Parts: sequence; structure tokens; C-alpha cells
Amino acid sequence: MKILITGGGGFFGEFLNKILSEENQILTLHHNNIGSSNLFNSQYADISDHKLMGKIFDEFNPDVVIHLAAAANPSLCKKLDSRIVYNINVNSTKNIAGLCDSIEAKLIYISTDLVYAGYRGSMLNENSKLIPASLYAETKLMAEVKIKETFDNFIILRQALLFGLSKYNSNNYFQFMFESLKNGNKIKVFTDQFRTPISVLESARAIEELIKKDIKSETINLGGKERASRVELAELLCEVADFDKNLLQKINMSDIPNYIGVKDVSLNTDKLSTFGIKIKSLEDSVREVIQNFKT
Repeated sequence: MKILITGGGGFFGEFLNKILSEENQILTLHHNNIGSSNLFNSQYADISDHKLMGKIFDEFNPDVVIHLAAAANPSLCKKLDSRIVYNINVNSTKNIAGLCDSIEAKLIYISTDLVYAGYRGSMLNENSKLIPASLYAETKLMAEVKIKETFDNFIILRQALLFGLSKYNSNNYFQFMFESLKNGNKIKVFTDQFRTPISVLESARAIEELIKKDIKSETINLGGKERASRVELAELLCEVADFDKNLLQKINMSDIPNYIGVKDVSLNTDKLSTFGIKIKSLEDSVREVIQNFKT
């Protein structure tokens, strides 16, 4: 298949580029960060430039579009003009959905677990209450709505906290934990935020499998098998990599001024499993991530 990936220069794009290029023809787009995209068929693109995006669609004519690109950091989004965030996350997504519709391409939209109400219990399913707590999450949810209003050939994936180790993009907290602990430095980790972390490798493989299936108009939780706090993930990393757990300083979200946090957006992934997608255990995923980083 011909697969277009937006945001391919980012952290997750690095792994999608590699996995999807093995059996498909990909075009991966980068903006602020080129990452690993220069190793593949790639080009610079501003997704808010609708004329440029139309040209890319006309020339590449993809069968599938995986839309990763976004103003994605909740703290950064808070600092940006809300109109800029809205334009990138909502208007550009609506345009991409329309372009997909015009050429009958399937859209895989990567949303977030942060669209859910973070105080309504744990292991939330796709019908749980949606109350985004940040501008980032709010615009991701609005983009979901725009896609549904535009056409029906889409899969919306509400992705849980991603973790992994990158050789090109070090701007993720798991990588910060790994490098800090490896060097014997203390780190602060939350005890009171719960997610269902999924590795970049597992998520990329799940998306590869979903692309091959005849699925339309579905919203699916994409997360790991286990509910875990940040400190539990850090403790598991220490166990697997033989780091010192005494380097972990346990804190609450309230200890960080102006931190935009949610208490519990752990995901129920029963629906994902009905499509034949199996996710490894958290421990096995952490081991695989470390091994992959070393090779």
C-alpha cells in the first residue's frame, strides 16, 4: 500500500516509518523535527498549509493516511495562542479528512487518552465520559468530531501514554528516566497519575495490523494491558534494567506548579482485542524497548 504519515519526524513517527516501510511504499512528512524521516521517502510539510497538503495528496495518492502531526504537548499548547493550536489540531485535521475522502483513502487518526474524564474511575471504555482537561486534549477531541462529520472511512485511535527509547528523538519522559537512572541521577515521578502505557513498538505494530483490516467508522482505545502509575513504570524500568530504585523521588501532580494533569485515564482495550490485536505485557514491552535500543 501507499501510506502517507504526517508528523513522521517525531518520536512515534520514527517507529512507524521503520515498521510500515518494510512492506509498503511510504511518504513521511516532517516539520520542526526531521528525526529519522530523512532515512525514508520524506519531505517537509506544514500541515496547516492546505494548498501544499492538496499537492502532496495529488502527487502521492495514498491508500492510507496516518495522521500523527499535532501541537501535542499540553504544557506547550497552554503557552501558544489558542487559535494556533486550533488551526493545527482541528482545521488541519478536517482538511486532511476531506482530502482522504476525495481520493477514497483510509484515515488513521491518532487521538489521545486525555480526551476522557480523568476522575470517573479506571479502565475506561470508548463510551466513557469525555471531558478533556487541557487545550491539547480539547482540540484532539474536536478533531475527532470534524473527521466524523466529513466521511466514514476512518479509524480513530485514542492512544495511551507512549513509551520507548529513540535514537533520534530524546524528548520523551521514558527516555529521560532511562538516561537519568543509567547515569545515577535522581528523578521525580508521579504516584497519583494512572495510565495504561503502551510501547512505541507495540503501538506501531497494532496500527500496521489495523491498516490491513476492513474497518470503518470506528473509535478504538489503543493502550497497554496494565494500569500503572508513573512511579510503577519507573520501578519496572529499574527492575528490568537493573537501575537503583532509590533514585526515584515520589511526588504528586500537585507538587508541580500549573501542571495540567489527570488522575486516571487508564484504558479498557477489549474492543481492540476483538480485531485480533494482542498487546504484550508491560514488563515484556519494557524489555523489548531496551533491547531494541541496544541493537
